Amino acid sequence: MTRQQLIENIKARRSFLCVGLDTDLKKIPQHLLNEENPYFAFNKAIIDATAPYCVAYKPNTAFYECQGLKGWEALEMTVDYLKKNYPDHLIIADAKRGDIGNTSKMYAATFFEEMDVHAVTVAPYMGVDSVTPFLEYEGKWVVLLGLTSNKGSHDFQFIKDENGTPLYEHVLRKSAEWAGDDRMMYVVGATQGSMFAEIRKIAPTSFLLVPGVGAQGGSLEEVCKYGINSDCGLLVNSSRGIIYASNGEDFAEVAAAEAEKLQKQMEAELVKIGL
Repeated sequence: MTRQQLIENIKARRSFLCVGLDTDLKKIPQHLLNEENPYFAFNKAIIDATAPYCVAYKPNTAFYECQGLKGWEALEMTVDYLKKNYPDHLIIADAKRGDIGNTSKMYAATFFEEMDVHAVTVAPYMGVDSVTPFLEYEGKWVVLLGLTSNKGSHDFQFIKDENGTPLYEHVLRKSAEWAGDDRMMYVVGATQGSMFAEIRKIAPTSFLLVPGVGAQGGSLEEVCKYGINSDCGLLVNSSRGIIYASNGEDFAEVAAAEAEKLQKQMEAELVKIGL
């Protein structure tokens, strides 16, 4: 999916919502445990209910890998279902891969050849040779970890050099040499608030994947105040706040209502920038 296609989808759906598919057997409605593949049964219902209100889905691969073959099978079924039934939705494999070059090459083949998703999250710590194998695939996106929303982000990402420049700024500036805003996005946590203004000085036109709105306490209004640009430039992810809004038999309907609520807020933000 190209950058322009993503922008057009945002305009058409009046939304920049990404729904995180962090599917946990301990949290899904109990009646689904009788299904042949509870993971996929849950995901399918969530996708069908929320698709009108979002432009992207982000399955976190850890929630599937921990279940072995059955979990990986559910992940592949979910991706196949999305590609067949909702081909205009961006699919992001939240895998946070990143290793020496020949290993990254295998990771890239896993997600861009075998699974054929549109994007994958990648850790930048090991540098250019760990990231470029993912960039060898035309039409695919690298979503590089930039400034994350977890408490431990302060352990390394804010460490400053002798000039007072924090590490996350070095990551943004250096990685811009590897690919443009048509191939690379950045993960920036919603709880970072006004830091979006600093990030926009370095990456003014890049898309930012923003987790942390909803259950983690991030503010959509604050994210948009400092982070939105003329093309929107945001994919705001909500996982638990949508998919686990109800654990009853009405879970899909309640998820749809939560997704629609966010979509309406996003539409108001798009109107503000004339998009």
